[in-house]
Amino acid sequence: MSSRSRRTAHSVALRRLAQISALALAATLVGCQSTRQLDDAESVRAHNYQARLKHKPAPLVVKPVEQAPQDVWERMRLGFALQDSIDVNPRIEQQRLWFASNPSFLENAGERGSLYLHYIVERLEERDMPLELALLPAIESAYNPMAYSRAHAAGMWQFIPSTGRHFNLRQTNFYDGRRDITASTNAALDYLTRLHDMFNGDWLLALAAYNAGEGTVSRAIERNERLGLPTDYWNLPLPQETRDYVPKLLALSQVVSTPEAYGVNLNPIANEPYFEAVAINERLDLSRVAAFANIDEDELIQLNPAFKKRMTVDGPKQLLVPTAKAQLLTDLKPEQIVSLQPNKAVFDRALAEAKAPATARSYRVKRGDNLSAIAKANRVSVKDIQRWNKLSGNRVKAGQVLALRGGSAPSAAGNRVAASGKRSTQYKVRKGDSLYLVAKRFNVEMQHLKRWNPRSGHALKPGQTLTVYLGH
Repeated sequence: MSSRSRRTAHSVALRRLAQISALALAATLVGCQSTRQLDDAESVRAHNYQARLKHKPAPLVVKPVEQAPQDVWERMRLGFALQDSIDVNPRIEQQRLWFASNPSFLENAGERGSLYLHYIVERLEERDMPLELALLPAIESAYNPMAYSRAHAAGMWQFIPSTGRHFNLRQTNFYDGRRDITASTNAALDYLTRLHDMFNGDWLLALAAYNAGEGTVSRAIERNERLGLPTDYWNLPLPQETRDYVPKLLALSQVVSTPEAYGVNLNPIANEPYFEAVAINERLDLSRVAAFANIDEDELIQLNPAFKKRMTVDGPKQLLVPTAKAQLLTDLKPEQIVSLQPNKAVFDRALAEAKAPATARSYRVKRGDNLSAIAKANRVSVKDIQRWNKLSGNRVKAGQVLALRGGSAPSAAGNRVAASGKRSTQYKVRKGDSLYLVAKRFNVEMQHLKRWNPRSGHALKPGQTLTVYLGH
């Protein structure tokens, strides 16, 4: 019997004993009044019993058990712990105003994060960490595990290569642990815990160090100490990005606390695991797995974004799948496993591309060019072109020379496509649509569709309008 059950049974027993004793005493007193035949000894005993009964402690009352929240957002709110010591702060108010003026940011990020938030909240609660930290990936990447920054930070938690390796996030040509949902989440919480301890239990300083590095924050503290100035986060001379970083997280948590007050519509997220890890011992092709298990291919890739070639190579011996599909993929027969393995020719080609040296070359931008068309023609990604040329946006000018690596030089036809631009069309999302289905309908790459519609979110909504560039 559980302790809660024992306490309940004990309480019921005490109540019953008190009722029986009271009835017995009432009967005795009535008999005494009507017959007057009790002797002195019996009267004394009755008096003593009545005195003991009057001073008996009241029965224990078992409070009803509170039900667990049905919505992850509500569960998160119950664990917020960073707001208690914060008064009105103009830096927080400024960030909160931005979120209130851009409600679609949190709404779209929440849709994308709906796959991961339950897992993140569970891990935070296990470590007794503030649940505001579950919103950190919204600030870092808008819950996009494919996010890549100019500083070469990757994944939902935005680890740079060196920090990722320090926290055992492997990075190879086939697998990037910084994009692994479970591995990167646990690495991020390890890092935040270390920073929290390093800065004497101050979560705001730990968050600032997560953004700017512990060295930057430590030097700012030492400088203020020398000048006799306060050394709390709000008074440190930090880079502007870091000065905005913590207020942004605190403002976001305030909006999540009362979204309706800021005109934000947060769709409920079921307070239950969205995915399960299925053990695998063979190389599998994610496209084949998705088709076999009737899983949206885009969804399976979003759960396993660390497999860069969409094959389970170089990573952990597990695959994350929606909970409803876990049993199906756990009970695979040998012949089914063979059917889910990547085609040998496809695997060999991916292996050769991964091992091939990156050949450097240049490309002169022509009138009407854009990064997407140039990347397509040269068989490289837009993000790679931006990284190689230190571009902060998508703008290029005619005559500009771009450095390129890998891929392949475009054919004459490819050059014409890049120079002529693309025809675009608008598509209105229908019920049951997904990014994968829309991309398939127009015969375009899903990653291109996402790039053309960066605010579309993971879950499409009927009536939503998507831009599609034809000719890809």
